[in-house]
Amino acid sequence: MTEYSDLIAGYQRFRAEEYEHERERWTELGKGQSPKVMVIACSDSRVDPTQIFDSGPGEMFVVRNVANLVPPFEDGSGRHGVSAALEFAVTQLQVTDILVMGHGSCGGVAAALSQSFADQAPGEGGFIAHWVDILDAARTRIVAEHGTGPEAVKQLELEGIRTSIANLRTFPFVPNREAAGTLRLRGAHFSIADGVLLVMDEDGAFTPAA
Repeated sequence: MTEYSDLIAGYQRFRAEEYEHERERWTELGKGQSPKVMVIACSDSRVDPTQIFDSGPGEMFVVRNVANLVPPFEDGSGRHGVSAALEFAVTQLQVTDILVMGHGSCGGVAAALSQSFADQAPGEGGFIAHWVDILDAARTRIVAEHGTGPEAVKQLELEGIRTSIANLRTFPFVPNREAAGTLRLRGAHFSIADGVLLVMDEDGAFTPAA
């Protein structure tokens, strides 16, 4: 497993090889960024959007959190990490696409389904429970139709993507750009076990990427 010393060794290789090879590109990136795509992905260590989409530095604006969730718009004084990143990407970087990417074997989604951290104090699972309860309404529908087994987990992973996209549209600056044709919301699901990427169509159905 990678340890901190491995990270430093990796940096040294990167600095001596890739950075020097792409020095001109890094110099340009030092002046600013202009990605066209924002990706909202899971924090899971197995699911790196830049690796999955074979992209380089400066090409995607990425936000990662437990279960790749977007909370609904709230006009309050709390700390809104996802909301701030979304606001910056849309209003300042003016990205043209936002992709919510879920994945197979998602621990956050499994926790939402099992409610294993419910009623726990912060530091003992309470933060996780309050975050994944964004999926409570979707969970109710999935449990009613699929129970709580492996198929339910997969279906809740997909429903979580749909939920986050619906929540994106609660932010005032998103739907007006959608209506103007300057912003598109997209969904995808990556299977860790077999490498298959499912993409969501306009009706919310998922099919393998061409």
